[in-house]
Amino acid sequence: MNATFLGELDQIVGREGVLRDPTDLLTYESDALARLRRRPGVVVLPKTAADVQAVVRHCHQNAVPFVARGHGTGLSGGALPAPDGVLIVLTRLNRILDVDIPNQRVTVEPGVVNLDVTQRVAPFGYYYAPDPSSQLVCSIGGNVAENSGGAHCLKYGFTVHHVLGLEAVLPNGEMVHLGGATLDTPGLDLLSVLVGSEGTLAVVTKVTLRLVRIPEAVRTLLAAFPSTEDAGNAVSEIIAAGIVPAAVEMMDRLTITAAEAAVHPGFPSAEAVLIVELDGAKAEVAELFGLVERICRSARATEIQIARDGEERARIWKGRKAAFAAMGRVSPNYYVQDGVIPRTKLPEVLRRIRALEVESGLRIGNVFHAGDGNLHPLVCYDERIEGQGALAERVASEILTYCIEAGGSITGEHGVGADKVQAMAHLFTADDLETMQLVRCAFDPTNICNPGKIFPTPRLCGEVPGPYRRHPIERAGLAERF
Repeated sequence: MNATFLGELDQIVGREGVLRDPTDLLTYESDALARLRRRPGVVVLPKTAADVQAVVRHCHQNAVPFVARGHGTGLSGGALPAPDGVLIVLTRLNRILDVDIPNQRVTVEPGVVNLDVTQRVAPFGYYYAPDPSSQLVCSIGGNVAENSGGAHCLKYGFTVHHVLGLEAVLPNGEMVHLGGATLDTPGLDLLSVLVGSEGTLAVVTKVTLRLVRIPEAVRTLLAAFPSTEDAGNAVSEIIAAGIVPAAVEMMDRLTITAAEAAVHPGFPSAEAVLIVELDGAKAEVAELFGLVERICRSARATEIQIARDGEERARIWKGRKAAFAAMGRVSPNYYVQDGVIPRTKLPEVLRRIRALEVESGLRIGNVFHAGDGNLHPLVCYDERIEGQGALAERVASEILTYCIEAGGSITGEHGVGADKVQAMAHLFTADDLETMQLVRCAFDPTNICNPGKIFPTPRLCGEVPGPYRRHPIERAGLAERF
């Protein structure tokens, strides 16, 4: 990266908007998956969409790779910088541009914090439904990149179900507008292609979001169980009864202990707890809530706490949403994994994870979006002990094989990023991956937009198709693998 290239960046965003000092760059070496680190060549802090477009066009003209980054809360290395590339940090694009309550939508820049959207529209009786655990700090742009979900995605869906339109800069510097203010625009659904593409197809500069009316009634309970299997059976029974809760969350003993140490939510001492929340019409919620309580008791719940007001509801959710960060109270380091399984396979997969915990010697905490089978195992390790970090990575990868073998997937909402690229070959055929690569090449033929993410051993666009390198799932003993 020569002085002429850097000087042009100074001209685009101002000298104060370009970071090149090695100490400044340390902040941007990783996202929240701190195990994966790579220092960027330079960090650029644009203030406007026009700045972003000019930076991307400059990178394209000079064949310099670039990566877009929001608030850095991702958990798959999706914002890991490209070697000697430009990291475009979008935190200064943080304005709520338009609030249109009659049409139930809001337009924001990508650096707007998720929770700020709800706080802005709450006085009008609305909220923004996708609520990742990091919603206090995560950005809407990052949510779009990863198609984030959160605790309430069981009933309300993921980010893709709430994005109406996007303004984005393509890798060649062209600005495009996809979707719009209506619910179903004509033509190919490129909007849904971009949402969840993990920043590999474009840099989003504006997002139009759908708002949801605050429900008439919300009821929340926390049920304690003597085992995760009992809690899992309760989840299956709730769904089998035809109930679609707003949220069903599960935490095991280790994550309960961590949350108690960090934020003191008053959770019972138990092997597992379920948080079940219902919302909707008052009469319907009252009827179904009683049924949920009876199901939990018949599934051997040892204690049930029912939130009597908004303050108690907030206390329960504070304990759940603090789970990831709270793990620092019980372990110096932890590796967050993200996989999906059919709900009915939850007891089986949890048994395999427990066996893996014993055989590997590493503690594994578990917290789930149990209603839709989205697992978030937390593999605890100590980076100061030689080899433990690499062991934690292998254990986390092994859990993904359990998810695949159970008929699930390698990610529910954290994305593939740099962390799970090799697992893609376990889940998809070579033809599947080829087709995905063709889509990527249509957007980014020069492979400069967040390169090295999602696809295993990627080829440059235009190369003769051939099989991706396969990585057979080994079924050898743990002694050989670990």
